Amino acid sequence: MGIMAVLMLPLLLLGISGLLFIYQEASRLWSKSAVQNKVVVITDAISGLGKECARVFHAGGARLVLCGKNWEGLESLYATLTSVADPSKQTFTPKLVLLDLSDISCVQDVAKEVLDCYGCVDILINNASVKVKGPAHKISLELDKKIMDANYFGPITFTKVILPNMISRRTGQIVLVNNIQAKFGIPFRTAYAASKHAIMGFFDCLRAEVEEYDVVVSTVSPTFIRSYHVYPEQRNWESSICKFFCRKLTYGVHPAEVAEEVMRTVRRKKQEVFMANPIPKAAVFIRTFFPEFFFAVVACGVKERLNVPEEG
Repeated sequence: MGIMAVLMLPLLLLGISGLLFIYQEASRLWSKSAVQNKVVVITDAISGLGKECARVFHAGGARLVLCGKNWEGLESLYATLTSVADPSKQTFTPKLVLLDLSDISCVQDVAKEVLDCYGCVDILINNASVKVKGPAHKISLELDKKIMDANYFGPITFTKVILPNMISRRTGQIVLVNNIQAKFGIPFRTAYAASKHAIMGFFDCLRAEVEEYDVVVSTVSPTFIRSYHVYPEQRNWESSICKFFCRKLTYGVHPAEVAEEVMRTVRRKKQEVFMANPIPKAAVFIRTFFPEFFFAVVACGVKERLNVPEEG
């Protein structure tokens, strides 16, 4: 009996592995079929995440409208997508649109241009974001306004132009790629955190308003999206709890991982996704239920970083 059990164990493991492989392949094919022939608009398509989303949705057979504020970057992305397209599968040539979400005066006209590309939008991926880092008293009010324009007023203006088309057709999905700083603020990022809190509040309210029209509103919030070639440094244990906490918090995720999660969110019509390892998740929990302790831990690190240089 013991020998029989030993012989059966490898077969059992092989069977489980086979089932997992079949599930993964079926899930991948299902993801692609979910966006086949769909009109998908991606803002800031020339960013790291924007490029990965373009790659994933283009491979899935979506009709892409790629928006960005740099024409050379858009053309480069266009060339990359068309060069790697599989001729045996149906893919569509992406359409390119110049869009600077921080220029509010032009956003409405550009959004109308995007609608004219195919006459409708099935999926809108709000991806654009501008960051700034520095002490609050050293950040000018003009820069605060610029951050709010790019991260809040620009995306909601764009969304408000696209939304009536979805409502009238009683179908569509709006995906907001947000950030952990919509959950709690991190020192030296006041304007950025404020914009992320604001846009999360807007889309949380919008979700309830458009549910009766079968329009889905989704938010995907990673910790931080790192660049393609940046990986966590190997460090010794720090004496400061705050330093350890902050470094764990800011490791972030690779753009490709976020793009795959965006695709899964679209396929499953998830309402909210929080991409984080246990440390940030614990931080959200502590911030909610033990705010005074959370503030004390974060503040202990600020004393060591009062001379943080400003970054634009």
